[in-house]
Amino acid sequence: MKKYLLLSILLLSLISLQAQTKNSVDYFTVENYYKVKWGFADEFIHLWTVNHYPLLKKAIEKADIISVTASKPKLHSSEDSRWDFRVTIVFKNAALAFDENLTVPYKKALYPDLDKLTKDEQHRFELLVAHWDIETENIVVP
Repeated sequence: MKKYLLLSILLLSLISLQAQTKNSVDYFTVENYYKVKWGFADEFIHLWTVNHYPLLKKAIEKADIISVTASKPKLHSSEDSRWDFRVTIVFKNAALAFDENLTVPYKKALYPDLDKLTKDEQHRFELLVAHWDIETENIVVP
């Protein structure tokens, strides 16, 4: 009896693991790095949080985006490798990651004054020194 119970538990675990792997196979992860003018990182992060993050949250509600994680470094690095803000976005699939209109339907609902949003977003990008995106993938370490 114990042998069958153990075998059943093992089999259910494998099926569960396979289902989780299958569901995440199509996920597409992008890390966005932002290097901001000295002294303006907090303002940039604030503008991102107020203007862009709510759009990403709507895409999460619609299940087009799986997760969004934002972070900033605690320590400094050399100027050539410095970044001030990183956003990791896990998209449901690659097509959604490259859909330029993914968040457009939510703008009008969230921001009645689209001119102000456009102006604020323009200012946010004026604070940038550099910006780059990196597609990443998880690896399984045995």
